[in-house]
Amino acid sequence: MIRTGAEYRESIRDGRAVYIGGERVRDVTTHPMFRPLVDIRARIYDLQHEAATAPILTFEQDGEVNAVANKLPVSQQDWWDKRRATDTVLEDIGGIVTRVGDETVGEMWSLFDGQDVLNEVDPQFSANIRAHIDRVLRADPFHVSANTDPKGDRSKAPQDQDPDMLLHVVKETDSGIVVRGAKYETAAAYANQAFTKPTIANWGNAALSDYAVGFVCDLGSPNLKFICRTGFAGRAPVEDYPLANRFDEVDTLVIFDDVLIPWENVLFYRHTRAATFIRSCLHRYSAFAFVQRNLKLADMLIGAALFNARQTGLDKQQAVQEKLATLAVYREGINAHLTAAIALAERSPGGLLMPNQSLLYTGRVLACSQLHEMMHIARELCGGQICVTPDAAAFEAADTKPWLDKYYTVNEGWVADDRRKLLAFARDLLNSDYAGHRLTFQLFAQSPPYAHLGAVYRNFDWDGPLDFVKKAAGLSDQVLGATGRTPGDGAVAAWFDSRTRSAAD
Repeated sequence: MIRTGAEYRESIRDGRAVYIGGERVRDVTTHPMFRPLVDIRARIYDLQHEAATAPILTFEQDGEVNAVANKLPVSQQDWWDKRRATDTVLEDIGGIVTRVGDETVGEMWSLFDGQDVLNEVDPQFSANIRAHIDRVLRADPFHVSANTDPKGDRSKAPQDQDPDMLLHVVKETDSGIVVRGAKYETAAAYANQAFTKPTIANWGNAALSDYAVGFVCDLGSPNLKFICRTGFAGRAPVEDYPLANRFDEVDTLVIFDDVLIPWENVLFYRHTRAATFIRSCLHRYSAFAFVQRNLKLADMLIGAALFNARQTGLDKQQAVQEKLATLAVYREGINAHLTAAIALAERSPGGLLMPNQSLLYTGRVLACSQLHEMMHIARELCGGQICVTPDAAAFEAADTKPWLDKYYTVNEGWVADDRRKLLAFARDLLNSDYAGHRLTFQLFAQSPPYAHLGAVYRNFDWDGPLDFVKKAAGLSDQVLGATGRTPGDGAVAAWFDSRTRSAAD
């Protein structure tokens, strides 16, 4: 059954070894740098029980109420429901959080599609993935993802340097495998479990490898250590940095110091083909929720910029309107890709319904590759005052308040306090340490830009343009055989072709 916020908080009070700023954290639910995100995740759990939001965030199956975010997608309506649920959460909390489960649980569904591959090494592994997907649905854990290793010297094989630079199996036991190494995992310090897998995509000719391992790790397991980067929350007053103090998802280097992973939690092991498969389709589902966050981020950019332009009347200028229109084009480009990815959704190898892969991955490239430009446009529209405005304390101090009230009041509709709040919000969104971190996170969180483009290459319907040019140029049939067929499933072309035929009929 779905959990409450209180049940979630209690579940992470398990004595785990969490360190931040060089000090041991005794309770992540109360520590000032973790508490804001713990509170948000608890709020999401509680929203699943509230009368106004429960119908949007939950569904009933086999007599149990479960979270929409965790539901295996088998229809278009499932994706519309997921999109609506995510928007409802983000609108309630008033900002963006990425690693809260709905974006990472989709990676497990990719393994569901790969059960035939898992069966090659051991049928028990595919049984394990089905069991874990069912457990996520029924137990409602806070599920995160572990991909990135410290890496070490990438010009060398892992075996030719400190072998712990990449997570690997050091021993098998009757109870399970023992793993050693480290992984970077956003939100791991206050989550329940992590889907842990290798980052290597090219295994060469190796069929077996101790590094080719994927498993679900209980983050309360013995011998785990969580070494976190210093958070942004609490560094400065919340009045001056409203986003940094509420929405910083603390990243963690998780140390696996000979951690036992029970056999029932192992999803693949010593099977490089399974490892290659999961890397190739890891974001088949999870990219949707990730890109949806960029849509909400675009709304934040537009809202901050437009409020700033309208309060001073600059929105009447053509140059300002053009910049606002550029932000709108970016926003609607993301919206169009997400909408079309559902409308043209495809049946997966495992029988699930996945967003149209070409449209989803091209939407991700659009959202991530242009974000820095959109932030700069919003920065221009907000003006230089976002970097020179005094802090909130100056607006309250007796000696300075009258002057700031005078010079920051625009008109009867925009008094000094509202203008200060808008400028503080814009500064935190565009100029702060948090803003820089958010930009980098959106660029790399699901993989680096070259991998984003690689996913597009593997999923775009290249044969459609080739067939069109062959016919238009009058080329012979053998040219396609000479150039070879290319990656891509052709779903978009097939959809339009079916509509054309229907219209003709």
